[in-house]
Amino acid sequence: MRLTKFETVYQMTFMPRIFPVNCYLVEETNDLTLIDAGMDFCGKDILKTASRIGKPITRIILTHPHADHVGALDSLKANLPEAAVFISERDSFLMNGDLSLKPGEENTPIRGGFKKDLKTRADVLIAEGDLIGSLRAVAVPGHTPGSMAFYDTRSKMLIAGDAFQTRGGLAVTGDMRILFPFPSAATWSKRQAVQSAKKINQMDIRFLAVGHGNVLENPASLINAAIRRAEAKLPRQV
Repeated sequence: MRLTKFETVYQMTFMPRIFPVNCYLVEETNDLTLIDAGMDFCGKDILKTASRIGKPITRIILTHPHADHVGALDSLKANLPEAAVFISERDSFLMNGDLSLKPGEENTPIRGGFKKDLKTRADVLIAEGDLIGSLRAVAVPGHTPGSMAFYDTRSKMLIAGDAFQTRGGLAVTGDMRILFPFPSAATWSKRQAVQSAKKINQMDIRFLAVGHGNVLENPASLINAAIRRAEAKLPRQV
């Protein structure tokens, strides 16, 4: 595991050279918030990192419930029974194994791998604008219908889950990068993903942190280019 600190946020990167999977510990005055739970084997290192920081993990927030973001959730919850688990209301259905579309949603299949034996369920359902400690929830549908990003109001870091990837070059989710095609293959709606990227582009972001790849500082120009590239690939609407 590789550990990198950005002001109030610790990025934990598992398998950084092969298939980078990121989890984040966000430091508050008295405790820590974990964003995403990585793969099955990530739990021990997440707990060790929290121990090194010297504060307890009291909240576990999920950007979305694909298997590489909830893999260690059961083991973490077993070790942290008092930690509350958060996910968007929409993606709580996916967490419960319901992959059906809701009225008004784009008629494309929900993609990606889900952990079929996941036992843990959310304690708190979150929506756009909710504050969780120093983090503000931002709805970014596209990769999944209920994907969420989280904006650290102190460091101006957006932890965007799979709304973007930086591995293989910055890309809006759904815009396939040949060097790392996996987020694209697991994306529900490319059109929604572009709209969410445009929404993110209106925010005051100093750091862009993602599920797969390195953190980018002052990413505005790269985000603009990624949006243009992804939008150009969308089929024209009749």
